[in-house]
Amino acid sequence: MPDTIYLIGISVTFFLAVLLIGEKNKSRSNHILTLWLVAIGVHLTAYYVFSSGAYLSFPYYLGFELPLPFLHGPFLYLYTCSLTDPPGRQAKPWPHFIPFLASYVVLIPFLLLPVADKVYVYQHKGEGYTHITGVMSIAIMISGVTYVVLSLLKLNRYKKFIEDRFSDTEKINLAWLRYLILGISVIWVFVILGTDPLVYATATLFVLFIGYFGIKQVGILARTPVYAPSDETDEPEQEPVSDDTPPPDDAAQSEKYKYEKSGLKDEQITALHRQLTAMMLEEKTYKNPEVTLLGLARQLDIHPNYLSQVINSVEQKNFYDFINKHRVEEFKQLVSLPENQHYTLLTLAFECGFNSKTSFNRNFKKATGMTPSSYLERLNIHLEE
Repeated sequence: MPDTIYLIGISVTFFLAVLLIGEKNKSRSNHILTLWLVAIGVHLTAYYVFSSGAYLSFPYYLGFELPLPFLHGPFLYLYTCSLTDPPGRQAKPWPHFIPFLASYVVLIPFLLLPVADKVYVYQHKGEGYTHITGVMSIAIMISGVTYVVLSLLKLNRYKKFIEDRFSDTEKINLAWLRYLILGISVIWVFVILGTDPLVYATATLFVLFIGYFGIKQVGILARTPVYAPSDETDEPEQEPVSDDTPPPDDAAQSEKYKYEKSGLKDEQITALHRQLTAMMLEEKTYKNPEVTLLGLARQLDIHPNYLSQVINSVEQKNFYDFINKHRVEEFKQLVSLPENQHYTLLTLAFECGFNSKTSFNRNFKKATGMTPSSYLERLNIHLEE
């Protein structure tokens, strides 16, 4: 039965790779995913050949599969970068594969052995080479954990990035990346525990997940980078803040560092906040479900970085929370009017700028600490169903 599972995983992996290879005008992310799927397919095949004993028929290839685990961490990280980094700032791939290539150099003494000696070493649990395989195993675990952490940090940084620039994140699907990183994390847990059958069985399930969620649910063949449009990242013409310099670890110091070179004085911040507040009250820009930091900054005729600074420093919120707080307050005002109580809850939510029930419920509870239905029940307000 286990061998059958591995064969299914191998078939699905290469099938997905072929689908991606056949796609026209592939994005950078799909190029990386294609190569990663091929690497997973080769790795699963190598394990199947070993676990089934078929390696005795292909002894010349023994040893070449050992460095393959070094590939998965870099591919995960590079795939994450390809979906979240702006064009021109994406990570250079080749340095991440140095450990993979270096492993072959370390394994040269084994790879040059006669075939009979290779088979003997495999049949006797690496006898004579346990020091090499032991060091490689530790290095592989460190590599895997490191790249999972780096990918999570990259994803969290991107999440903060979009919340500083967009009022609606429903169309920016981060669930795919989150599940992908989680799946790899589970595999590395089994790697650390040293349970090879569970590692490769989980890897097979991971591939099936990519096939189901990636294609049916997300549409992996149509994936494009989820990074925001490039004009969202324009820097001020004077005294730009460099994105290349790492901010301090402390969150408060980080915000201070982020804006210390912006050129805005306290009185300018106060004036811009007053202008922003007036626009929110008079024009109710938040009712536009597609409003972005860039669009609002253009209306105010200021640079988006300056607007972000005003919102973060005065309101103590990111752009996403700032806009949705106004939408929630607008809903509370609308729902209190008797003439609006013949509308449905969702109709009023859409009127306030929300574009989905999920987004409305989540933001309302975040702002008020209760669900919309609980709020209405407390005020004894009854809307149309």
